[in-house]
Amino acid sequence: MPARAVFIAGAGTEIGKTYVTAALTRRLRALGRPVRTLKPLASGVPPLGDPGFAESDTARLLDAQDLALDEAAVEACSPWRFSAPLSPDQAAALEGRSLDLADLVGWCRAQIAGTREGTLLIEGVGGLMSPVTETATGLDWLRALGVPAVLVSGSYLGAISHALTACETLRLHAVPLLAVAVSESEGAPAPASTVAGAIARHAGAPVFCLRRDEPCPDSLADLI
Repeated sequence: MPARAVFIAGAGTEIGKTYVTAALTRRLRALGRPVRTLKPLASGVPPLGDPGFAESDTARLLDAQDLALDEAAVEACSPWRFSAPLSPDQAAALEGRSLDLADLVGWCRAQIAGTREGTLLIEGVGGLMSPVTETATGLDWLRALGVPAVLVSGSYLGAISHALTACETLRLHAVPLLAVAVSESEGAPAPASTVAGAIARHAGAPVFCLRRDEPCPDSLADLI
């Protein structure tokens, strides 16, 4: 059976997208399903060997796959890494580098073509409309790949509107939405389950609640 590629998109920045991606990766592996997880673009990543690298998104995804934190694994997961915790276009500019959408999409397509079985998870960067190059956003990247998405939302005040706006944007651009995963935000005024319930009434896709101390629900993994 050919591999399936799924894009993990965010309704915003710093809302738990990597937590959800890692939890989903672990759940698929626990169910005996082959999975490979990538974060092609990663900002705020210290050099390998720096004590802070273990807390980076790339390191968290490699850990979820039980892969060693060596140069080959890091490069295979996140070929475009930037030190500054900014959108990739800004972080790249600080380093005198640039990124072309065609190169990013081409690399991802090659990974999709080379994955023979199971699931390939591709985690995006920032929110759905965050810039990834000087001229392209995360939505442009997702549309160019032509794969379905899981949308990650937080549970902070305002998260419902942000999530539904992202859902509507995906719908208008004909991007299949498999599910919405609500990642519990620290200090949120309402329980994550309440936020998830409100989103579910309007999202047009299954909605799941993921708390930081709980594994990914099997019912979400079953949709992937």
